[in-house]
Amino acid sequence: MSADAIPAGFEPADFTPGFLDHGGPYYLGSQVDGVRAVGLLIRPHHINYQQAAHGGVISTFADVALSHAVYDAERPRLAPSTVTLTVNYLSGARLGDWLEARVRVDRLGGRTAYTSGGVWRGDEQIATMSGVFAFRR
Repeated sequence: MSADAIPAGFEPADFTPGFLDHGGPYYLGSQVDGVRAVGLLIRPHHINYQQAAHGGVISTFADVALSHAVYDAERPRLAPSTVTLTVNYLSGARLGDWLEARVRVDRLGGRTAYTSGGVWRGDEQIATMSGVFAFRR
């Protein structure tokens, strides 16, 4: 899996070091309806005993993408904390698959944001996702 596997228009996200270093690396793409796409290339450390991406990888990816949309929604940036996260798995991902999270910020209130979207492998949606995030301005 070389850098060639990362689609044009995506760049390393360079999220804060820590837990996200283990789940990624993640990539940020161009904006769609004001929200940046988030990408993930499935690598060997994402694979479970069934030779598929572990469900926790997909749910972490969903949380990263949904929370990033909230973080990036205003200036100065918001610091969201996950309140609820729901992921519905529709299909699996395999080694070398490129995944993109497509997110909507459905409502941005005074202290709470509601988000939804999906995880896609090309033209196939492999998961749906929604989340509620708390933040302080």
